[in-house]
Amino acid sequence: MNGVEMVRVVVDAEKCIGIGQCELLEPEIFRLDDETAISVVVGDGLLPCDRASLIADKCPSASISIGR
Repeated sequence: MNGVEMVRVVVDAEKCIGIGQCELLEPEIFRLDDETAISVVVGDGLLPCDRASLIADKCPSASISIGR
C-alpha cells in the first residue's frame, strides 16, 4: 500500500467493555457483537500503523493491541 506499514489489530475480549469507540472510528475493521457487546475484528484487521496506534490509544479499556 504505497510504502505504508500495515499492522494487524487484535481485540482482547477479556478486557473489552463494549464502549464501541473502535467501531465508531473504524467501522470496516471493528464490530460490537450483538449478543456479547464485545468488539471483534472483522476481515483481515489490517490498518496503517499510525491509524492502528490511534485506535489502540483511544480504546478506554486498552483492549486493542497491534501486531505486525
